[in-house]
Amino acid sequence: MTTLSKRLTNVPASPIRKLVPFATQAKKDGVKVYHLNIGDPDIKTPEVMLEALKEWDRNPIGYDQSQGNPTFLQSLLSYYHTLGFSFLETKHIQVTTGGSEAISMAMFATCNPSDEMIVFEPFYANYNSYAVVNGVTLVPILTTIEKGFHLPNRETIEKTITKKTKAILICTPNNPTGTVYTKKEMDMLVSIAKDHGLFLLSDEVYREFCYDGKSQVSLFSYMQEIPELAIVLDSLSKRYSLCGARLGCLVSRNEAVMAGVLRIAQGRLSSGLIDQVMAARLTDVPLSYTKDVQKEYQSRRDVLFAGLQNIPGMILPPKPEGAFYAIVGLPVADAEDFCTFLLTTFRDHNETVMLAPAAGFYGTKQYGKNEVRIAYVLNSDAIRRSVEILQKALEAYKKK
Repeated sequence: MTTLSKRLTNVPASPIRKLVPFATQAKKDGVKVYHLNIGDPDIKTPEVMLEALKEWDRNPIGYDQSQGNPTFLQSLLSYYHTLGFSFLETKHIQVTTGGSEAISMAMFATCNPSDEMIVFEPFYANYNSYAVVNGVTLVPILTTIEKGFHLPNRETIEKTITKKTKAILICTPNNPTGTVYTKKEMDMLVSIAKDHGLFLLSDEVYREFCYDGKSQVSLFSYMQEIPELAIVLDSLSKRYSLCGARLGCLVSRNEAVMAGVLRIAQGRLSSGLIDQVMAARLTDVPLSYTKDVQKEYQSRRDVLFAGLQNIPGMILPPKPEGAFYAIVGLPVADAEDFCTFLLTTFRDHNETVMLAPAAGFYGTKQYGKNEVRIAYVLNSDAIRRSVEILQKALEAYKKK
């Protein structure tokens, strides 16, 4: 019998989407499901971008350039210059089909099969998928709920470095924890990368979403210090509520990296022409849009935590400092079983909630069994209702 490749069978199921069949069936049965399981915002896409779709008159719709649409590339460059990184040029940017392709390209560019890449768990679950696809071994270092998922000390990190270690992959503001790494933490990571000759990959999809007066310390700030080692991974999905447009980018001043990822991009021809023409309008999006979105997410976070604090047995971290996620501990032994119970069994006025079991965000199997990731991407009223359902469901689950 012909067998499938081990790489294919080893690709893990997404903890964000693995319970989707249960949610689909619940909705077929007429149940309203509050989706707090996935970072798919309900905030509107900027109208100026939608206008580009309404004005579309190109026929046929052809390929675009493999590096990226020139107008879109220039818009991205203008955005980065606005952030203060004037040393960047369009040659330093590779447009990708979503931030996910940027992750995969970066892994392929920096690691040979069986090479090691350090990550801090819990981490974005799809890092696991793309590591398997690219033959990369992720080496997880634990961060804890008690410390708000901030990084351990330098000694702990350096203990994991071996002859096979090629890179460190971080995400700040973090998915799934909402942690924003401090300048001290970023200084430490850059110093480790420099001293050990490691690539430093920074996933900065949630750059604008920082709360309580905090701000992100971008790897761009260190790109002139470690130009050969620094790679930034970015996406428009969350910043402009463009998840369906599937646009991201990889940014580096390492010429060999950029030449290599362009060859990969040529192999898949191009990212979507329509998507890029629409997203090129990002330079026309008013600054007030991002500020308003940031305020809205901070408000939703506060509503969520005010509600969760009233549920007996919840294990809560400090309030997330950025992004729109939180990892919380539930008063249950098996969070995945509870999440399944929510979708298959529990109903409150024919409504229920979908959460993401957190075990899939860890690389170490025993961690996260009683935790879930909550994405506060719904409006405040929906979040209040979701917390109410969650509390009632926990009470019912303990009795079953």
